[in-house]
Amino acid sequence: MRSLQYIVIWIVCAMLTIVGCTNRNDTMNEAKANVAWQQYNEARKAKDLRRTLAIIDSMEQSQIICTMKADHLRGLAYDQGWQMRIAEHFYKKAYKGYAPKPSQDWDSYTDAGYRWAYLRFRRGDTEGALSVITELLPQAKDNKAFPKKAEAALLMLMADCQIQLQQFDEAQLTGQKAYEAELQYVNNERLKGWGLAWICMKISTIHHEIGDLEGALAWNDRCAEGIALAEQEHDDSLLIEEWKGHIALTRALYLQESGQTAQAATTYAAVPRSRLFEPRAYSEAAEYLMAVGRYNEAAYWYEQIDSTYLATDGAQMTFDNIAERLSPRYSAYRKASRNVDALVLADSINAAIDSALVWQKKNDASELAVIYQTHKKELALEESEFQTTVYRVIAIAAILICLLIAYLLWRSYIYNNVLLEKNRRLLDDIKQREREQQQAIEQLKAEPEEQLTTEQQLFRHICEFMESPEHIYTDSELDRSRLAQLLGTNEHYITDAISACTNGKSVNSFLNEYRLRYAAHLLSTTTNSVTLIAELSGFSRSSFFRVFSDTYGMSPSDYRQVANK
Repeated sequence: MRSLQYIVIWIVCAMLTIVGCTNRNDTMNEAKANVAWQQYNEARKAKDLRRTLAIIDSMEQSQIICTMKADHLRGLAYDQGWQMRIAEHFYKKAYKGYAPKPSQDWDSYTDAGYRWAYLRFRRGDTEGALSVITELLPQAKDNKAFPKKAEAALLMLMADCQIQLQQFDEAQLTGQKAYEAELQYVNNERLKGWGLAWICMKISTIHHEIGDLEGALAWNDRCAEGIALAEQEHDDSLLIEEWKGHIALTRALYLQESGQTAQAATTYAAVPRSRLFEPRAYSEAAEYLMAVGRYNEAAYWYEQIDSTYLATDGAQMTFDNIAERLSPRYSAYRKASRNVDALVLADSINAAIDSALVWQKKNDASELAVIYQTHKKELALEESEFQTTVYRVIAIAAILICLLIAYLLWRSYIYNNVLLEKNRRLLDDIKQREREQQQAIEQLKAEPEEQLTTEQQLFRHICEFMESPEHIYTDSELDRSRLAQLLGTNEHYITDAISACTNGKSVNSFLNEYRLRYAAHLLSTTTNSVTLIAELSGFSRSSFFRVFSDTYGMSPSDYRQVANK
């Protein structure tokens, strides 16, 4: 009883130790993950692409994040570094990786899908973008876990695609659905205003692009309502002022284009200069001024756009930058009759186009090289994983074969033990039966001859003849007739004597008993082959195995095995 108590105490202590180690490991892993995420956020904030990628690789190797999450983060890193082809490659990988089981991380899955579709749209693959969107959106109806924020963003991107395809009515309906999805999202979130403002601004832009100025103004008003709500939720006055500036400038443009010039001028004049402090606002102000014919003022704001970019990391000239920064300024110079400035800018545009071509080629080559290297690493990893899988399959197969062999050996061992035990019992029965037969013969020999019948006297004489050292019964030619000749009597007497004294045995059965006993003796005392013993005992090879097995209940080999143990 005391030993049992010791065992129980030992088991409880072991379990407590395991639980303690597990909790300690979980705490250490959580701390390690927190440090890694902090380093990642710092590297991304510093726009250090190389360090960001190294941290992502480390997090993946440490299993802080899965491969799909790592690919999603790589896509974000390359996206921030303006390497869009590589970003698209990793967004696609992350999206495809999550696709079989999106429930692993709905947010990452939908964000990777949206960004992949958006980049495809940006490079002109409208149909490709729509294929991703139409693959994602049905899941929003079937899964409550599908983020409503992602649903709204996907619907807005679909509306952009529909405008590109000149499906204007469909684009308006899709924008309305996006707004409804956004409402469902913000009703479940603490911060509501920003999402509504963003979605309303996007829908307002859609209506403006398709020429529905009334709808554009209505959605512009809704955007203002969203910012008013955001102002109640946030204390970021700078961002609030920025958004108010965007709303007022776009409203002034819409009013001007709809013929409400006085109201447009009043709206524009009411915008404080403090709200015009970043390129988007400069562009919106310039668009309004171009619409009202104030070209010199418009040119000023376009100059501000260019100078702002030159002072930041976005100074690299691309075709998009030429279209957004230089071409509108050139138009403003021409319409303001500033031909000299226009000619100077035209020369800059030509130089910028050459620079953009060179940069685009280098950037494309660099991105393709990274994609190739990434693909090469993926192939090497897949090959390594395949080899590992093959080795595991081989190892498992080898283990299963070994287990099967062990099982068969165990079954064979059990079977042999059972068979050996059975044969031992049979051998004991055989020995007992032979002793009884021998006792009966000895008793017959001890009886006075005058008390024996004629058959008994002849049988005793037959037994003495069989027990002679010559082992006459080993002669395969010995039969009833031959035995009668050797004993000098009639063969019928031989048959009657053996039958009367052995409970009806035939002469052949009587002879075979002596032959079998002699064969059994040779099996247990010699190493001769079974075939040789059969011949030495007076049997043919074919009949020996049959007669021995029928009489002893086991084969000659089994008899030898059990007799020698």
